[in-house]
Amino acid sequence: MSLGDNNGANNPFQLVERAEWKKLNGQFSHKLAPSDVKNLHALNEPLTIAEIEDIYFPLAHLIDIFVQQYRESHYLVNGYLNKHTQRLPFIIGIAGSVAVGKSTTARVLQKVLSMLPDKPNVDLVTTDGFLYPNEVLNERNILNRKGFPESYDTKLLLNFLSAMKSGEPKFEVPVYSHVEYDILKDQVQVVKMPDILIVEGINVLQVNSTTGNNVFVSDYFDYSIYVDADESDIMAWYVARFESLRATSFQNKDSYFHRYADMGEKESIAMATNIWNEINRPNLRENILPTRYRADLILEKGSHHFVRNIRIRKI
Repeated sequence: MSLGDNNGANNPFQLVERAEWKKLNGQFSHKLAPSDVKNLHALNEPLTIAEIEDIYFPLAHLIDIFVQQYRESHYLVNGYLNKHTQRLPFIIGIAGSVAVGKSTTARVLQKVLSMLPDKPNVDLVTTDGFLYPNEVLNERNILNRKGFPESYDTKLLLNFLSAMKSGEPKFEVPVYSHVEYDILKDQVQVVKMPDILIVEGINVLQVNSTTGNNVFVSDYFDYSIYVDADESDIMAWYVARFESLRATSFQNKDSYFHRYADMGEKESIAMATNIWNEINRPNLRENILPTRYRADLILEKGSHHFVRNIRIRKI
């Protein structure tokens, strides 16, 4: 499915180029310090104050419009029903391929949304915590399918989202370690009814349900974002990140990938390329990319890793 670059009648998205998009911010006058940027960007993902101000400030302003509408609807429906129920979190889903930069997008968005005038409490949860432990994946002989739909405890993820939309005061979410490549048995993230909840992961817009009840993760989202880029660029970013990790975190003897630490550059690039071709590319093409146009907004990145265009679903 292709949307092309026009805004014709059959195109459900409106294309906004970066130069036009950055002029749309009428909300923020905040300033970020270089230390803020340093804390937000990830390995091999360039991030600048200009990128945050040009892309994420207008995005936060747009999302705030929907948040205010959400709150107004809550108020009006409560009045209609003569009820005084608790306001529930506004949930944002962020999807995209491995290595496309969706984790950075989620962290930056969490930061700028928390800077909105009413200073909302914004929590961020990644779906990595809902992967089955390696022990379970090994029992099912699908450890090499980690990241594919069947590797996630979809029931637990749906229970979490249902709890957030049902007014549960708190929920304990499992924590995943990229160093150990597994769920940590002695750690949890406690989520206590935030004003805004960001849920980030490759699988959040997938249409296939493994629970048998036809309830999907995206059913709980009030707004959804897909971080997009050309496949060739994503692959290059993945290989470059693998190379950087080989020289850093892979050197940690506790790392699951420590066995790759002493590889030479040529061997390392070959290994990363093989992993991409055998695991990440099929997952992208079969499960992730087909969900792109289910999003409310698409951030399109160029080869430099910065956003070049934005596509917004027409209302």
